[in-house]
Amino acid sequence: MAIHNESELETYICEYLEQHDWLYSPNDAGYDRKNAIFPEDVHAWLAENQPEDYGRIVKADAPASAQQAQRDQITTRLIDVLNKPQDTGVGGTLNVLRKGFKVGTSATLRMAEPRPATNLNPAAVASYQRMRLRVMRQVHFSTADQRSIDLVFFVNGLPVATVELKTDFTQSLDEAVNQYKKDRHPITNGRVEPLLSFGHRALVHFAVSNDLAAMTTRLEGDKTHFLPFNTGNEGGAGNPPAADGTSSTAYLWERVWEKHAWLNIIGRLMIVETKEEWDVATGTSLRRTSMLFPRFHQWEAVTNIAAAIE
Repeated sequence: MAIHNESELETYICEYLEQHDWLYSPNDAGYDRKNAIFPEDVHAWLAENQPEDYGRIVKADAPASAQQAQRDQITTRLIDVLNKPQDTGVGGTLNVLRKGFKVGTSATLRMAEPRPATNLNPAAVASYQRMRLRVMRQVHFSTADQRSIDLVFFVNGLPVATVELKTDFTQSLDEAVNQYKKDRHPITNGRVEPLLSFGHRALVHFAVSNDLAAMTTRLEGDKTHFLPFNTGNEGGAGNPPAADGTSSTAYLWERVWEKHAWLNIIGRLMIVETKEEWDVATGTSLRRTSMLFPRFHQWEAVTNIAAAIE
């Protein structure tokens, strides 16, 4: 059956992901929009994955009020590191997921576990299996008003992607792209929108319709540049018509957002690149950091090669 409206498409995608090892939040209850994290998953992951290190900070025998203050200490430090410049190799979501962070003189708190190449280390396998992927609907992202984004993806409580959905029966992919350009600025009336801040929270932003998909890693208003994220159709652009009459972009939630594939992209395939660029207008050299998210065919080629080698 064809999906005719945006809400139905949201529900379909979220329920599909929930059936395939994602956690599903039908609303943004518990989301900290001021700091753009989901604290419940942050602390659940740390407590389950590093109980000894976490327990040195959050004392099991402390009163509830003291435990909350200790958790807040971890949260504050995490936010501080997320907000640091990512080109230093320390700040930003990608660095924190790959390298973790420290609270005082404690051991490094790891915010993710790479998928082990083999099952020879049961502890590493168990740690990877505890990774918490969450999809959350209608996330009120703005610190200035009540605007919301259709879907936000989290890894262990840290936002890694946003998604704006449109159905071609009502609005095209261009409407989703324009929504990001016109109404999804990293700053609103001088106030920073943490979720949309380049590299410091969400790493990639998807515009998706039934037929087409596009993505960008940097939101900069009208200058925002989206790249197609389609499979191609008989040697041309776009996607093949959906065989079941639902959506030609089903490869996104069935393949790209599949738990292991998605964690591999975030953990290994995304790249932070810093270059010196010459500004002709000012006659000066500028330092610009970019974040590279693989195009669909790049991802597919690497995945197929890795599978062939295995």
